[in-house]
Amino acid sequence: MRRGTGMEEHGTTQPGGGTTPVPGAASGLRRPLLRRVLPTAAAVGLGITGIAGVAHGAVGSTQRSAADFPTWGTRWVVHASADTGSPAVGMINASAPGKDRITADYQVNTGRRVCEGSACSTYMAHLTGPVGGFLTVVAVDIPQDRLPGIPVQGGPPPRPDASRQEMLARAATWLTADNGSPVPYSQAEVWRDGYRQDCSGYVSMALRLPTPGTNTVGLATDRGLTRPISLGALKGGDLLIDASGDNNNRHVVIFEKWSDAAHSSYTAFEQRGDHGTDHRSLTYGLPGGDPEFRPYRPVVFGD
Repeated sequence: MRRGTGMEEHGTTQPGGGTTPVPGAASGLRRPLLRRVLPTAAAVGLGITGIAGVAHGAVGSTQRSAADFPTWGTRWVVHASADTGSPAVGMINASAPGKDRITADYQVNTGRRVCEGSACSTYMAHLTGPVGGFLTVVAVDIPQDRLPGIPVQGGPPPRPDASRQEMLARAATWLTADNGSPVPYSQAEVWRDGYRQDCSGYVSMALRLPTPGTNTVGLATDRGLTRPISLGALKGGDLLIDASGDNNNRHVVIFEKWSDAAHSSYTAFEQRGDHGTDHRSLTYGLPGGDPEFRPYRPVVFGD
């Protein structure tokens, strides 16, 4: 079989949890994954003609975002500075709910919570498109309370190389963790570090996600965890995921490096049935390989 019998996916753990505690907020406040009500946070008096604008007084990191983000609701005001009381310089979703996607190069923790329904955040994102200015992160349709992978002004910059190296090093520990042997495969058992012993539990361990780990569908669909990329963009620590089917055929592997200049195969870490933890050459997702695999990048890497 493609990955060994017993297969890879644990069928009961829900994808990714879906919510993240509000930074600095009271306990118990959570942010929903999907938001269906219209925002009252949007200021009145700015019509569609006010959509254009450029931010004034923007300071902080100028590192560009490699991803864009969906939004929700209508008539969210874009402000001149990281203060919801500052002048309006534009608007998103002026004509339809969730019409606009935004890009941002950094975000600011204002210390002032903005809420709409149960969605709250103290962060404002500095937009680079489609309007320049500052937008409350509450307007962004993600389960987090700040933008994943985007630098925080005044905070430490992302360390993609260190994060990738750490992930690969953690993945390698399971090759010999069972008294010099690989950690055995199991969809039901958890290893002594608290992570489930299937493929998605293994990847969750390597990424330091909460125990016992999310499942393969969560790794592929939770945009707080990963985002789709192209095959040519693969770097060490990225994932190749087959999230279709059921727990008998879903699978995820950790890309390490290309095996040759032609990119005809790659070495990867995986947790597979009838074997356990393995480090081997694969072609999942490549031309001529299993076409159901798609490449994804963990957002923790910040690129």
